Amino acid sequence: MSDLLCVERLSAHHGQLAAVQQVSFSVGLAETYAIIGANGAGKSTLLRSIAGLHRPSAGRVVLDGLDVTAQSAERRLRAGIALVPEGRRLFPSLTVEENLLVGTYRARPGPFDLAAVYELFDWMPARRRQRAAQLSGGEQQAVAISRALLSNPRVLLLDEVSLGLAPIVVERIYALLPRLGNEGVAVLLVEQDVSQAMRVAGRLHCLLEGRTTLVGAPHELSRHEIEAAYFGTGALQPAAALAAHDASKE
Repeated sequence: MSDLLCVERLSAHHGQLAAVQQVSFSVGLAETYAIIGANGAGKSTLLRSIAGLHRPSAGRVVLDGLDVTAQSAERRLRAGIALVPEGRRLFPSLTVEENLLVGTYRARPGPFDLAAVYELFDWMPARRRQRAAQLSGGEQQAVAISRALLSNPRVLLLDEVSLGLAPIVVERIYALLPRLGNEGVAVLLVEQDVSQAMRVAGRLHCLLEGRTTLVGAPHELSRHEIEAAYFGTGALQPAAALAAHDASKE
């Protein structure tokens, strides 16, 4: 699998607090890659740093061989990195369609237009003139994802899209990921729900206090390894410790 997005020794701070420390990984074309970890692990800061919304203190972000670390969020969006932020961040007074059209500003050429996202979420066309504030949480999340897709990203960053949603809604949202892969879109998602991440991702990357503690394919990792990496309880098994070490050296 060829690498599309490479994060190399990335560090990011909030003032004097080191939120992300020397994190390295790569995401392949059409791959779904999950960042897991507890609250405060640095997951959202990592995504915001990749998207260009938070300036890293060290390291690089490389998209398809191009170093975009110094580029603005707008330029990264045009290059193909789109973020669905935690909390959705819709314009509540605008209609569904008006919110979606925001995503077409400086969009790249690609398969996603209004007709395509209306096909993904078949309830949207009938409610396209409804204000975003009148939607349920799951519906708002669908609009936020669709807005990002309308930029025709190469890499879609999903930050806690399941937070506060009913399980059936989460299931429907994550059911979209294989279809995105079929269109060549790589997905980098942040998820606190480890079971959910294991179901949808080809690889897991665990953070604890901003550091990599575990990297691997879900079927290769034991419950003990994941719990130790997630909560910092006890030593990792040798294979998991080696994977985490190798990731930090990339």
